[in-house]
Amino acid sequence: MSARPPQVKQAGAGPSVSIVVVSRGRGESLATCLCGLTRLLYAPYEIIVVCDVEGAAAVQAAGLVGLIKLVRFEEANISKARNLGIAEAAGEVIAFIDDDAVAEPTWLRHLVAGFDLPDVSAVGGYVRGRNGISYQWQARSVDDTGKAHRLPLQGDHPRMVTAPDGQAVKTEGTNMAFRADVLKRMGGFDEVFAFFLDETDLNLRLHQAGHATAIAPMAEVHHAYAPSPRRRQNRAVTDLGDVGASTAVFLNKHCPEAYRAGAIADLRQEQVRRIWRQRRAGLLRTEEVEDLTRGLEAGLAAGEARMFGHYARFGPPPAFLPFESRATGAHRVLAGRIWQKRRLMAEAEALVAAGHTVSLYLFSPTLRRHQVRFVAPGIWVQRGGIWGRSVRNRLPFSAVGFGQRLRQEQKRVAGRRAL
Repeated sequence: MSARPPQVKQAGAGPSVSIVVVSRGRGESLATCLCGLTRLLYAPYEIIVVCDVEGAAAVQAAGLVGLIKLVRFEEANISKARNLGIAEAAGEVIAFIDDDAVAEPTWLRHLVAGFDLPDVSAVGGYVRGRNGISYQWQARSVDDTGKAHRLPLQGDHPRMVTAPDGQAVKTEGTNMAFRADVLKRMGGFDEVFAFFLDETDLNLRLHQAGHATAIAPMAEVHHAYAPSPRRRQNRAVTDLGDVGASTAVFLNKHCPEAYRAGAIADLRQEQVRRIWRQRRAGLLRTEEVEDLTRGLEAGLAAGEARMFGHYARFGPPPAFLPFESRATGAHRVLAGRIWQKRRLMAEAEALVAAGHTVSLYLFSPTLRRHQVRFVAPGIWVQRGGIWGRSVRNRLPFSAVGFGQRLRQEQKRVAGRRAL
């Protein structure tokens, strides 16, 4: 499938968007992320992947060489990697998503709508967790210690949010977008933040410069929270050095000196509770607890010695490389009993190949809780009991039939899935 000529917008298209994905050591996760990005219901957009050798192999296996912009980068520094992506971005808007996340088909449509509001330079969306149902993050603000606070936000439409005094509206690193001219003028991300708090630092800088941030609740991504050098698949922490280092830099940069010691004490207490909670759950050994504590202290000491303010300088980017979405905009819903999975999956794969966006519902006659997963080649699969919970804060039992339950679940995702 070939890309359209550079800089050509479709009739009625929105602003051009450059999507930046940074990946390191997660080829399998990146492949799933890219599968979702190739099926977005938006135009025009380009995809930029900044990755290591494993990520480059995933791009090649997906048949995307030449259709997206690929930047090889082996260093473990997410801020520097994001800046390399910004340097390649030719869109009017630059959006970011993590390699262990998948965007809903209408993600860009809702995210970009936030820029229709006056004076908005940044937009953040909502993030669902591993089960594909519960929210991991919604609207939040952040203070000068780096702590996030929930913001009350009603409704689904994009809106500008006012954070409490001394705080800025927070965008999540796995679901955020910025006006390209503003982001480049500010130097992108501070590269001293090799991991953690880099986007939070940007949020505060934007706020201090007088730029407004909007939240677009319907702009959703699903975050798998994949393993990394800092955590295992079961979320057990394996390294706190980078957390300590980035926190120390952040506090030196943003927090008044009189409050820094208290903020560091709070960090130690928070991480110790986290470690021992995982130790009691059997996820960590006693010797690992000691190593993690030492690593946190070493990270704090290393961060104290770092100088902040390492911004990038951006020249003219390469030409915009529009990606032609593999989804046509047509949507199909398939549903059946769990024992019909094989037949329905085969039917779903055929529909995906024809360009449809497919939602597949597999229900069992049980109270099993629901889960949603995006699976290759591009199927949104929801599994659970006919009488089980999908939204976790609702009643554990729903006395409905198959058809009524199907209609309920379709309605729940309609605006995000373009049903």
